[in-house]
Amino acid sequence: MKVNLSLLIFLFSVSLLAQIPCESGMAGPFECNGYDMLSQITLATMNSTRANDCWGWTDPQDGKEYAIVCLIEGTAFIDISDPINPIYLGKLPTENSSSTWRDAKTYNNYAFIVSEDPGHGMQIFDLTRLRNVNNPPVTFTNDAHYNGFGSAHNIVINEETGYAYGVGTDMNSGGPHFINIQDPLNPVFEGSHTADGYSHDAQVVIYNGPDSDYTGREILFGSNQNYVVIIDVTDKGNPQNISTIDYNNVNYTHQGWLTEDHRYFLLGDEADEINLGFNTRTIVFDFEDLDNPQLHFEYYGTTAATDHNGYVKDNKFYLSNNAAGLRVMDVEDIASGNMNETGFFDSYLDDNNAGYNGAWNVYPFFDSGNIVISDRTQGFILVTPSNLSVNDNELDQAVSIFPIPATERVTISSGLNEMNSIDVYNIYGQLIHSIDRIEAKSISMDISTFSDGIYFMTIDDLITKKFIKK
Repeated sequence: MKVNLSLLIFLFSVSLLAQIPCESGMAGPFECNGYDMLSQITLATMNSTRANDCWGWTDPQDGKEYAIVCLIEGTAFIDISDPINPIYLGKLPTENSSSTWRDAKTYNNYAFIVSEDPGHGMQIFDLTRLRNVNNPPVTFTNDAHYNGFGSAHNIVINEETGYAYGVGTDMNSGGPHFINIQDPLNPVFEGSHTADGYSHDAQVVIYNGPDSDYTGREILFGSNQNYVVIIDVTDKGNPQNISTIDYNNVNYTHQGWLTEDHRYFLLGDEADEINLGFNTRTIVFDFEDLDNPQLHFEYYGTTAATDHNGYVKDNKFYLSNNAAGLRVMDVEDIASGNMNETGFFDSYLDDNNAGYNGAWNVYPFFDSGNIVISDRTQGFILVTPSNLSVNDNELDQAVSIFPIPATERVTISSGLNEMNSIDVYNIYGQLIHSIDRIEAKSISMDISTFSDGIYFMTIDDLITKKFIKK
């Protein structure tokens, strides 16, 4: 039955999800600030000696979260629906031989995997097979294979259009290679772009930024060793170069990511810390005018570690910072040229020096707020922001709200039943927000416009929870 607001007389107990909380700057052997360790699966458990990239998948059927961890000899799949007790489900072996470089992305419940393993092509794996794995770990096989190229450094996917972009392939001088994956098991080559040479990494979006000339166009933002390139790839048979931009002290233009408003682009140069000796540098570009991109400012981190891959979610920049592990920066005031580190989890034990050790990649896009770290020698590590989870143990209901206290967004997750509606009341019993027909086990809600205070949430037939907005 639905709980009536007038009956809210019970107490709430707080239970951290963390297996090892970050206390006095440490979570077990790992240095940390604001991030707890939920769990770890070592390379030995996965019968491997080195990890590289990672990604994630959320099953739309039940909201379960899965980590995809790339290893030198294959790709591991991990059920993290119970984040404290993850299950290593098994591994999809590489096509030919081991490789330091392997990359995976997802689309429409499939994983697409490439490698610099010669002749590897693109493996396609049906992720719904992870729902029922008997006696794990098992050895998986492909569901399909694309051989339009052999090796590739990376695979980029625009989930809005159903196109994959192989970059750094052994075709077209390493320029982007366009693949229609709308029918995932039957990928179709549709074109390429060679004019700008080798592309190491990229992000492709349906553009919705400040430059109205390109609204609704499919735009590729490529990190091409010596500069950033912006390409209109809407017409796969006739891609159009929009502009390029470089910057001072170029060493290796490695990877970048847009802010969610598509205004700013945060770039990492993989070799500048090693060759020039300064702290971790993030180069921020202003893409207000795609035809005339501008350097906005440069941010220097707190350590000398080499940056690798970075991603923006909401107003946070999540960086795999090699020997410095996961670093998280607040970019809410990026328009004014301000970034600041708000927390970290250092997965590399030895030092924070420049070089190719430690965290290869992070995946921060799960609705739960949990973050996957793939560390070259530590394997899979799952972390979560400290003190951001509550469970009502007295009522024995698996409903969680992230974060507590809440400031801008909260994520409500149910481990028992699908949620159908959520009503939010203020402390005076006034209904201030309502969401119907959710039909999901997890939902994120923007509360930034709510007044400060204490709120109560009635979650369909499950439970009433309380959260506080600072």
